[in-house]
Amino acid sequence: MHHTSNTLKLKHLGIDTQQEYFVYMRSDCHICISEGFEALTRLEVTVKGRTIIATLNVLRSDLLQAGEASLSESAWKVLQAEESDTIIFGHLEPVRSMSHVRAKMYGNRLDEEAFMDIISDVSEGKYSNVELAAFITACASNNFNATEIVGLTKAMVAIGAKLDWEQKIVVDKHCVGGLPGNRTTPIVVSIIAAAGLTIPKTSSRAITSPAGTADTMETMAPVDLSLEEIRRVVGQEGGCIVWGGAVKLSPADDILIKIEKALDIDSTGQMIASVLSKKIAAGSTHVVIDIPVGKTAKVRSQEEAKKLEFCFRTVGRKIGLAIKVLITDGSQPVGRGIGPALEALDVLAVLRQEKNFPKDLAERATLIAGSILEIAGKASTGEGQAKALEYLNAGVAWKKFKAICAAQGGFREPKAGRLQYEVKAPTKGRIVEIDNRRLAKVAKLSGAPSRLGAGVLLHSKTGQFLKKGDPMFTIFAETPGELSYSIVYLEKEFNEIIRLG
Repeated sequence: MHHTSNTLKLKHLGIDTQQEYFVYMRSDCHICISEGFEALTRLEVTVKGRTIIATLNVLRSDLLQAGEASLSESAWKVLQAEESDTIIFGHLEPVRSMSHVRAKMYGNRLDEEAFMDIISDVSEGKYSNVELAAFITACASNNFNATEIVGLTKAMVAIGAKLDWEQKIVVDKHCVGGLPGNRTTPIVVSIIAAAGLTIPKTSSRAITSPAGTADTMETMAPVDLSLEEIRRVVGQEGGCIVWGGAVKLSPADDILIKIEKALDIDSTGQMIASVLSKKIAAGSTHVVIDIPVGKTAKVRSQEEAKKLEFCFRTVGRKIGLAIKVLITDGSQPVGRGIGPALEALDVLAVLRQEKNFPKDLAERATLIAGSILEIAGKASTGEGQAKALEYLNAGVAWKKFKAICAAQGGFREPKAGRLQYEVKAPTKGRIVEIDNRRLAKVAKLSGAPSRLGAGVLLHSKTGQFLKKGDPMFTIFAETPGELSYSIVYLEKEFNEIIRLG
């Protein structure tokens, strides 16, 4: 039972904290004083019978009057609060599953029950950002064995929504990332759906890259679809390309990804659990995994790729997924564009078979699509890519892509940023190396992915001979400040981004 001494009246301040829940109280508030609440204390807050866990911010101003409190916009929305509603406060009990996190910090192995406890508490918002960071860091040294990855994967699947297509074969694909411009998904989905298979593709937004598949797709069609809308689109067209975070298929993973992004950490165990939990939750039965390998890709060596392949296959087998792994070239960016709209323009060039479309993107997309056709029994071993090319060359994939976009809410043409800065070769020579990470950073500093039109457009690839003054790449931006940020970094790192020999 809540006491009236623990209640205040709500005032709307309109403070945006994105998806994090905050509550605001005056420093001289009787509740703060009597309960010993301090700034950044985690509290239970209840409005009209709905309860969430929020972080306290303390105001030393007159924005709030005596007896008033406020909520961040995200908290306001989830609680369906209205001005002058009564808000009730309570202490948050210690998060018991943190004992498992501390055990992992000391190198102990966790069982499936421990992961279930942790993921349940994470999804319920009981972990602060500091506690989330502790869990991610404890798991970040690739110190998960296969059993632990299976346990984490099952926990992520259990806590969240699931899709069931009532079909024996439902296909999907995933690239482990680290390769700028590798935006094969819209092409692959279009080919596979045109071939008559079911491919409910739920994709992520960027974690540490200049664009995620959802960011790129959003420049061409809506991606924030509900579960009901996904079922409708897939039922109608055989496939979709949507943002997975909108449908809570693995809600704890979406929370963890935000902290991973801030820490710039993407550990192997969590990455595998993240990928496969979402495939299982989306109802997939057969999945193709693309692992690009390169000096500046996420996976640096063939040995590391083979270990990752073993983990994917082992975990997939234990959770009932048929997995095929492709180890591909990750020595340089794929396509020309790096950034949401620029990558989307590449995708459209391939689907429309425009003159001078990026052939490396088309080749990689049809390789993946062909592998899916093979594991799904739609093509004989070794013949899948040729069959995928038929769908692409005949225009069938482009027709299917337009239909999927229409079903998701309507197609729109992506637009590159209006500000441009062309980078030219300082001398003649052959391109011997392109640094994926540094080039991606140029794109991020220009505003990608939050500025959809920002990024980098490559004009040359490794092995190409350039004369002095030939264009190497162009930076696109939507604001002068962000363009300046990228140019300052470029001038500092220029010789390391594209090496001529």
